[in-house]
Amino acid sequence: MKNKKEVKIMKRYAALLRNINISGKNKIPMSDLKKVFTDMGFTDVSSVLNSGNIVFSAVEEDSKEIQQRIHDKVLAVFRLDISVLVMEMTHLEEVLDHAPSWWGTEDKAVYDNLIFILTGETAEEVCMQIGEHSEGLEQVHVYDDVIFWSFELAGYRKCLWWKKTASKGIAEKLTIRTAGTVRKMCSLT
Repeated sequence: MKNKKEVKIMKRYAALLRNINISGKNKIPMSDLKKVFTDMGFTDVSSVLNSGNIVFSAVEEDSKEIQQRIHDKVLAVFRLDISVLVMEMTHLEEVLDHAPSWWGTEDKAVYDNLIFILTGETAEEVCMQIGEHSEGLEQVHVYDDVIFWSFELAGYRKCLWWKKTASKGIAEKLTIRTAGTVRKMCSLT
């Protein structure tokens, strides 16, 4: 009896590498990072901005396995032990479909972010650890495994979450992308 040929499905993924090319630290040229992804067997590799956002295709695999492979390769090639989050682009698009109406508008006075959790904790648990947000200056909404967060640019120093998301014990649990970055990534599907 002949074995049926296994059908391999290509999927699109987003990889978010935390703290790449931020304030002169953890420098990796995006062309070098894209080459690493290609060398790992990923296809249709694109980068968004210069801060560790990669969109790529791969034969259907477990996101956590891909995440670990990328982490290990970045450590081996660039000698950087950085956090990596990998998610299917279909999930990222679903997240954006559930954005609150106040998030990601054209209002230049507001800074819109999407917070991704890097640990095994839920978005709700991380919200509780960060604490209350500043009414009238910030808005927070949890959907699934992400947190939509917006704040008034003029009053950012008064925003409770502004300080807390960058504090020790919280910052390393998160990677944050702007609404514009996330939308650019989704446009590459």
